[in-house]
Amino acid sequence: MRILIKNATLIDPSHPSHGEILSFLVDEGVISDIGTKITKADRIIEAENLHFSPGWFDPLVSFGEPGYEERETLKNGLFTAASSGFTHIGLLPNVFPVADSQSGIVHQISKSRGAVTSLHPLGSLTEGSLGKNIAELFNMQQVGAIAFYDAYHSLDNPQLLKIALEYSQSFNGLLLSHPSQDSLQANGMMHEGITSTELGLSGIPSIAESIQINRDLEILENSGGQLHIPFVSTSSGVAHIRRAKKKGLAVSCSVGLPHLFFDDKALVDYDTNLKLFPPLRTQEDKNALREGLLDGTIDLVTSMHYPMNLENKDLEFALAQPGSIGLEACFGILCSLFPLEQAIKFLTRGKSLFSIPQNSIAEGQKADITFFNPNQRFALTKSDLTSTSKNCAFVGHQMNGKVLGCFHNNQLQWNADTLV
Repeated sequence: MRILIKNATLIDPSHPSHGEILSFLVDEGVISDIGTKITKADRIIEAENLHFSPGWFDPLVSFGEPGYEERETLKNGLFTAASSGFTHIGLLPNVFPVADSQSGIVHQISKSRGAVTSLHPLGSLTEGSLGKNIAELFNMQQVGAIAFYDAYHSLDNPQLLKIALEYSQSFNGLLLSHPSQDSLQANGMMHEGITSTELGLSGIPSIAESIQINRDLEILENSGGQLHIPFVSTSSGVAHIRRAKKKGLAVSCSVGLPHLFFDDKALVDYDTNLKLFPPLRTQEDKNALREGLLDGTIDLVTSMHYPMNLENKDLEFALAQPGSIGLEACFGILCSLFPLEQAIKFLTRGKSLFSIPQNSIAEGQKADITFFNPNQRFALTKSDLTSTSKNCAFVGHQMNGKVLGCFHNNQLQWNADTLV
């Protein structure tokens, strides 16, 4: 089928046609013609103020299948990702059973076939994500795992990380280490500071993150390998990573969308959708995270999408489970914080760190494209959410931009009513 995308503005600062209004044909999933006066096709996509960019990537998404399908199935999770403009997601292994073997990775990939959004599984770094024995990393990579991470679990044993980094160099593997020191984190429920004292909630100090990051970077310097630090939340954590990058260490990192938008004062109403791990930090930390993203110290943004069923959220704050969904809000929130070009950079960069090819907007390239209207503004409501779970910290907040859909894997996901 020949699909014409008509009169759309390209947002891609690295492209020579950045900012231009173009029409282009997609023929059987491949961009076959780019111009301004193409008129014939089997289907036409056009919309008011239509913009497009290379497809978006979120490296650290949680769903629920297998084991927690009541939170989110793979099918509906991938539909949500596509509706939110993401053509690629990295799927965390925090399911049941934990994805720590070839069979777990193969299951996720096979269940995702036929979706618009490509699913790239992360395998667990250790067996069962228990932090005791290294999982079968090479075997998982051979069948499609893009990296290895005990999702939301810290590695207490530094020797295990050292051995894993040394071993992973034999197959160019990427390891993730959660930035929190368990004994310092203890039973904390939010950032330790003035607000936690006022609210009477036990706190997680910033040093729980910075000590762990500093430890892991020293191990990386000693052992070699590639390390990604997910969900950085503190100014000191950003500073450690900035220094490590200047020394030439092969370290990258990501920041969660909530940590760019909220600070710990947002918890004054004890909203359990704002109970996160790592926790929301201070205004100073939030500013440092934004600066780190702009100067390249922080490589990627993740929506930190983590569905959680109602019975685990509709509880008093101390008993509620952490986590918020974020895919549906990601574009609108980023565009409320940064200029459009910067927001698109954050959504499209970083695929190469996870060995995912980046298709360019060019004739002969496979179409991997996201569509949006950057000027459409609205307040996010629960009815806007396609996720099964509705634990969204961003409901009620202003979205500066609307996702219209995406095209990938020779399939179109279109959210608007203007498809001809």
